[in-house]
Order: sequence, then structure tokens, then C-alpha cells
Amino acid sequence: MELPLWRKLAFALIVVPLGVLLIALAVVNRKPVELILDPFGGPDPGLIWQGPFFMFLLVTFALGLIVGGIATWLSQGKWRKSARVRRREADEWHTRADKLEQELEERDPAHHPRLPAN
Repeated sequence: MELPLWRKLAFALIVVPLGVLLIALAVVNRKPVELILDPFGGPDPGLIWQGPFFMFLLVTFALGLIVGGIATWLSQGKWRKSARVRRREADEWHTRADKLEQELEERDPAHHPRLPAN
């Protein structure tokens, strides 16, 4: 299945420049830095991570993508449930229609042609 033109355009205009920007930030920010996770600023910090700055940028970006994806997935739960319910209803109606069609054929097959299938 081919993607619609607007999705290709959105990918080209948003995702590609973002990727180029992240690569440029990674190249420019290669110096090691310390990430200190100590909200109180005492003399002995509790948790220190050292690494190149671009790693912290990329990890933050990845975490944002994951959190955003989870939030989107959770917020669309009611629509997925509605789609499941309607799919079940549609399946029930198709089953009923098939049974009625079969009954009509059994009664008088010459006068009741089959309905077109989807």
C-alpha cells in the first residue's frame, strides 16, 4: 500500500529536516558533560552521568517520542473500542444476511437470485 502524497510531503518537510538537525547537533556537541540529578544541590551529588552532550539530547528526544506515542495510544483507546464494537455488529449483520439469503434460496431458488457480495 502506497502512502498518500500529503504523508510523503509531511515526511519530507518535517522528519528529514529534524533528522539533519539532530545529526548537526550531534556533531557540534561532542564534548563530555556531566548530568547531575541532585535537586537539592548538596556537597555530594547523588547521581552523576558523564557522556557526550549529543547522547543526552538524543536520549531526551527518544524518551519524548516514546512518551508521546504512549499518550497518543492511550487517548485513542475509546475510538479503538468503538471500532471493535462496530466491527462485531457488522459481522453479526453479515451473518444474519447470509442466513436469510440461504433461507430464501432453499424456499425458491429460481425467484431469488443471490445478492452481490462485497
